[in-house]
Amino acid sequence: MASSLSFSRSSAVAGARPMARPVARRARAPIRGPVRTVAGNSAEDGIFTPIVKVTRNIMGAKEFNKLRGKGISLHSQVITEFCKQIGADNKRKQGLIRQAKKNGEKLGFLS
Repeated sequence: MASSLSFSRSSAVAGARPMARPVARRARAPIRGPVRTVAGNSAEDGIFTPIVKVTRNIMGAKEFNKLRGKGISLHSQVITEFCKQIGADNKRKQGLIRQAKKNGEKLGFLS
């Protein structure tokens, strides 16, 4: 029975370089938890939640999401135009858009 074994040079062999010292390794990063969904309808209940839910049931989820997307797009355009008028930079504009999303979640528009 032939086995294929391979031997590495040891430091005892003439002409071989001495083995390097082992380097201390950093501990591995902790394993992350489950991936959090960023998109989706995970908003809390707000004062507009009942209206949003009834409208979605009447229109159907697909058409309702199209309508909501158009509304969000128009609102983002208004924020962009406002930022242009007052001379706000892109960082401030993005902050305003994020705040608008948080407010929409609290009010129930994203339910």
